[in-house]
Amino acid sequence: MTGMPSRVGVGVGVVVVRGDELLLVQRRHHGAGTWSTPGGYLDPGETPEEAAVRETREETGVEVDRPTFLALSNDVHPDGKHNVTLWFAARFVAGEAHLAAPDESLAVGWFPWDAPPGAIYLSLGNFLAGRTYPALASPRDAARSVDPG
Repeated sequence: MTGMPSRVGVGVGVVVVRGDELLLVQRRHHGAGTWSTPGGYLDPGETPEEAAVRETREETGVEVDRPTFLALSNDVHPDGKHNVTLWFAARFVAGEAHLAAPDESLAVGWFPWDAPPGAIYLSLGNFLAGRTYPALASPRDAARSVDPG
């Protein structure tokens, strides 16, 4: 197909819960202005769990541990970009959420699950709607089971 990427990207999305709040970042580039969880592509030689911890720290300044696989989503964007996102829940350990990667994100913060601050990025939308493998009846409950907070 003309104009289509030559490869599917593989990345992680990291669901970090603190009480009834979810850690979100506002995207600067692809999906600019939309909100998603911390995450990004795996580096060569890196495990998905390592990527989950690294991406959360690099983007938000928040330290997490015990990344636990929840599901994957097949994310085909309207512009033709295609990613497979491995969704992990990770336990909040320490740190104040802040804009740690201003070249990648516009804002960072904790927000109520039921009241995101704006439009949701496609891959997070797929996760929250349970459009995942396996299908999750309640992504929120799945994430909370890792850290009942």
